[in-house]
Amino acid sequence: MTRLAGYAALFGRADAARDTIRPGAFARTLAERRTASLGPLPLYWQHRPDRRIGWIERAREDARGLRVIAALDNPAGRAAALLRRRAISGLSFGYRARRFHREAEGRVLEDVELFEVSLVTHPLQHGARVFLVC
Repeated sequence: MTRLAGYAALFGRADAARDTIRPGAFARTLAERRTASLGPLPLYWQHRPDRRIGWIERAREDARGLRVIAALDNPAGRAAALLRRRAISGLSFGYRARRFHREAEGRVLEDVELFEVSLVTHPLQHGARVFLVC
């Protein structure tokens, strides 16, 4: 089985859409998923729900951002091969902003409902990357 670890989001850094995520923004959605026994979040290829490539085994906030560990369904597949070659390393997430405020620089996301995490070629938040593949 191929696993990856990385950051799907980073706190305090504006993304290309000028959204900045506050620490704690994912706390509610992660707690709700645990208490409602919703199961793992899907791992998609390029945000495409018809291209699920795995599951998020663990998602948690730390001081840096939303850290995830995921398992790919097909360790011999294209996504795993591209990860091993470091030809793709971006992570992103699908969400709905439940609470935010606007500042001159853009939106500040305070509460985010998380739907999925995706392996992407070009993450909106440049530093949101895979840092370990095993």
